[in-house]
Amino acid sequence: MHDIAAPRRDLLWSLLTSVRASRLDEERMARDNPHLRQALAADKHSGLAIAVRARTIALLVIGALLPLLNPTWSVLYHEALLVAFMAIGWLQMRAGRVGRSGLELALIFADLALLSFTVLVPNPWFHEPMPTAFQYRFENFIYFFVLLAGGTLAYSWRTVLAIGTWTAGLWLGGLALVHWFGRRIPELSPTVESVFTDWPTIAEFLDPNATLAPLRVQEVVVFLIVAGILALQGFRTRQLVIRQAQIAAERANLSRYFPQNLVDVLAAADHDVGAERSQEIAVLFADIVGFTEIAERHPPAKVMQLLRRYHAVLEDVVFAHHGTLDKYLGDGIMATFGTPAAGPRDAANALAAARAIVAAMDDCSAECAARGDPRFRVSVGVHFGPVILGDIGPARRLEFAVVGDTVNVAARLEAATRALRCRLVVSDALVAKLGEAGSADPALLDGLRRRRRLRLRGRQTPIDVWLA
Repeated sequence: MHDIAAPRRDLLWSLLTSVRASRLDEERMARDNPHLRQALAADKHSGLAIAVRARTIALLVIGALLPLLNPTWSVLYHEALLVAFMAIGWLQMRAGRVGRSGLELALIFADLALLSFTVLVPNPWFHEPMPTAFQYRFENFIYFFVLLAGGTLAYSWRTVLAIGTWTAGLWLGGLALVHWFGRRIPELSPTVESVFTDWPTIAEFLDPNATLAPLRVQEVVVFLIVAGILALQGFRTRQLVIRQAQIAAERANLSRYFPQNLVDVLAAADHDVGAERSQEIAVLFADIVGFTEIAERHPPAKVMQLLRRYHAVLEDVVFAHHGTLDKYLGDGIMATFGTPAAGPRDAANALAAARAIVAAMDDCSAECAARGDPRFRVSVGVHFGPVILGDIGPARRLEFAVVGDTVNVAARLEAATRALRCRLVVSDALVAKLGEAGSADPALLDGLRRRRRLRLRGRQTPIDVWLA
């Protein structure tokens, strides 16, 4: 016997350890991942709300059915118990929370214990005395499945398993109490035996004093099997919720480095986003004028604080105008408009962003000066033309890059602002693209003056530009 019992104990202990480890892992992940906490809380609260409402409707239906099954005043006893079940359900919704809750588990156990009492203890208002075991003839064990089904909507798979095991324990414990302490009417058994003398099996089944223990055990076994299957489905659903929360966290992390439009494309793309391709886009460069001097005259901490503020403003402006923040370049940035997918308003968005950057940086500089921080001025260059998009670098360190002459020209336009003594230089190619789109705001060109045949460093062919 010892050799047989030991493996069973080991298996049970292993199962309990796995369940506890699973709970601890989920609690740890929920602490570390706010998206998972929110997802689990939303799933729990919505499940509880649905379960309690469904349970209330089910109890109301049962309450309407009971007078048809028992058209006597004694039915009020069970109607009162239904009200108690409704109250426990609403208390469970109030007490429900993510994680382990002693109050919530106590309410679940109270639910099961009350149902066990209702099913096994005869109605004290019923006028006709009967053996306690006769309660089993009403086949009320099926109501435990109603509680189990509601539990699958609201609780974790571990709680569903607990409902299964608690129900089994309560039912078998009730069976023992009925067998040893239940009311018996001894004269009924011989009467049934005398009627069914030639059919002992039927006599045993119809004996009002018989608990029919094999059938009670069968009910428990079937209930545990169903609870196990539902718990397994609950486990799969919980893993899906965790995976969805992890995806949300990954997208949130991506959005710290990429604009939302690029994050959405990366998440939903069914093709290789990094595949090399050519398309026309707008490219914007922005830079702090005289940053080297600012860094030389101020402490590093102050300079870093200035850069963070500056980059935050630039990021907000670029993202607000549907751009992609391609990279930070020390005190400058490179942004693109039309990546990963080109649109008819890319040129207009780029010019609107450039003008917004100049205005926002003036306000930011004034705020810095009011706090005693250094003033600064920003210069911006914008160009429109064809580029090559795709992944560059080795397999272990891929980077989505935008390369081509258009990028070089945009950088040269920003650098030309010093010699031209202006804040913004826009290529004629971008202004011409505005005319093609036909939907750009004419106010975007207000204050721009044209300059023809500007020579850029490193390029032999001059280009026409617009200054502001």
